[in-house]
Amino acid sequence: MPCDDRSGRTRARVAAIATTMLFLFTLNFKCIDTENLGLDNVCILKDLHPLLIVTYKYLTMSIHTIRVPHNERLMVRCREIGKYKFIGDSLLHCRNGTWDGKTPSCVSTTAISNYTEDVPPTIDFGLPTGSAVVEPTGALAVYPGSILHLECLFARKLGNPEWTWTSTFRRYLTGWAIAARERDLKYRLSIYYAKPPDSGIYTCTTPKGLNNSIQVRVVDVQCLVLNVPEPPLISRIGGSRMGNSAVFECPVGYRLEGASRITCQYNGKWSTEMPHCEKIKCSEIIIRNNALLVLNEHNSTYGEKAIFTCMWGYKLLGSQSMTCEGDGKWNGSMPTCQKITCPVPEMPQSGRIIEQPRYTNKKQSNHGRIYKVGALVRFACQPGHQLIGEAVTICTENGTWSHDPPVCKVRCPYPGDPPHGRIAPLKFWYKPGDNIQVTCSPGYVTPLEPVKKPSCRENGIWSAPPPPCRSYKEV
Repeated sequence: MPCDDRSGRTRARVAAIATTMLFLFTLNFKCIDTENLGLDNVCILKDLHPLLIVTYKYLTMSIHTIRVPHNERLMVRCREIGKYKFIGDSLLHCRNGTWDGKTPSCVSTTAISNYTEDVPPTIDFGLPTGSAVVEPTGALAVYPGSILHLECLFARKLGNPEWTWTSTFRRYLTGWAIAARERDLKYRLSIYYAKPPDSGIYTCTTPKGLNNSIQVRVVDVQCLVLNVPEPPLISRIGGSRMGNSAVFECPVGYRLEGASRITCQYNGKWSTEMPHCEKIKCSEIIIRNNALLVLNEHNSTYGEKAIFTCMWGYKLLGSQSMTCEGDGKWNGSMPTCQKITCPVPEMPQSGRIIEQPRYTNKKQSNHGRIYKVGALVRFACQPGHQLIGEAVTICTENGTWSHDPPVCKVRCPYPGDPPHGRIAPLKFWYKPGDNIQVTCSPGYVTPLEPVKKPSCRENGIWSAPPPPCRSYKEV
């Protein structure tokens, strides 16, 4: 059966973290008798090391095992061309359960072995101008007109390596690099303004006869021209030739969906689809507190704020707002609403409280009733006392009472005028120690015998009632 692409990508990620080390690794590369397994004509390639990369049906992967049906082909190369010497066939063909090709392997080179003379030389490449890509077979595809430097990495003190090539198009300049930090390690071959006839195999051989090769193919490959993306996607498109790349980014407030860079590949196709920008959004705000309200709707995109308030009678605990940030997360936590209550009002001495039951919570706390916003309390004094202050107070939205509790002062009430007479002074309330006297109407007098003026006592009770007024005829 064909390999599972998703499984291949997973294994590729695992393989990519393996430690690179000096080795000569040969694949367990064989044809397995599939008749007993029920997999007739299927070839299996297994025990692949992370340094080897397999391309199957345009999918490149690092994978441990791959199964390929009859007449299908694989391309195999070392992970970094030139850094390892590839041995074997890069193109493998499955024929009736048997691989048609030589066992591939990778051999470490000088850049890995600290430039010792007992390993093949590393081949590096540079492009001052132009572009190139690595093909699945390990060949270097170069766009025509490019300038290509092939660097044979070898310690100059051990002698001069030699460049050879299969192309008969022209001779190429070779020699040690000129730059001070390169001239003792890089023996260079330069191809100026590459043309298709420059295609061939370029080999560097050390004085001890160890060699490494790189295949160069000069080909005119172009991808479809990318249409300039619509804003808000920002692009820098370097061209549509093989090896050219396009870089994408999104402005603040947007998230890039897809690859930030795509490259024109050897097969004339872009490495992946063009990305697009998605406006950054934070998660939906879910209100679990019935008293909490959000003042503004549609407020979950980048930079916008969610503003909170509470229903009447509740106070907000926490921040009044949250902002949607660039990571798609809110910058704070959800506030809560707490019911506003007022403390139990102070009972005036010699007084009492007359409550309004519909504004108070029947639930009792350790300190008595719970008074909600709007709770109204009336005060009254005991007989013989006058209420000084406000007789009514209301629980306000800031959790305090609208007025201070009143006080109850000892007072004697207005005793009333006697028949045919009038008391003086005339007041609603009299303080302890106040006296009153009676003035009778014409034709009436108070008793002739001495009578003490009624006095307001400390208990709020008159010492005596007002003296009566009698007719002259009765005196």
